Amino acid sequence: MARGWESKSVESQQEEAEASSEKRVPLTPGQQKIRALQLSRKHVLDEMAHSSNPRFRELKRRALNHLEMEIARLAEMEPHE
Repeated sequence: MARGWESKSVESQQEEAEASSEKRVPLTPGQQKIRALQLSRKHVLDEMAHSSNPRFRELKRRALNHLEMEIARLAEMEPHE
């Protein structure tokens, strides 16, 4: 159940980001994936900032490393303008 709640949170963050942008430029599927990963990264950082449990922080640090590697990998694959 918590998993569904987290995905709803990411989804709502994506919608807010899209609504706040002034000009609408269509994103490629790769750019959409990067945006979703960046929002997940922000969520993990927020959780780390509000936790005092060392085990939880280590778990989130590992998740953060994974997200950052995925973002870098996808960014390399995206065509540059």
